[in-house]
Amino acid sequence: MIGTQPTGTIQGVVITAVSHEGLRVSVDGKPARLAIVLEDGSLVIAGDDVAREAEAVAVNCYRNMLQGKGFLRVLSVPLEALPPNK
Repeated sequence: MIGTQPTGTIQGVVITAVSHEGLRVSVDGKPARLAIVLEDGSLVIAGDDVAREAEAVAVNCYRNMLQGKGFLRVLSVPLEALPPNK
């Protein structure tokens, strides 16, 4: 887990991350977009919002690990509070 993770495993696809720019994707040198696709192939959403959300989850996960909370799962949306017991 510690150390450089392997990259370059998807032919023609380059994903870059710059701290002040976020995630960017290119395919065979052409700009591309990240997307959320269901198992049946239907597109849910694509574009900058997906890249920002993916980056935020990855950064928060990394920060949790640095804080000694690496075992915690990071979600892209806050959990709803349960109603108080009556």
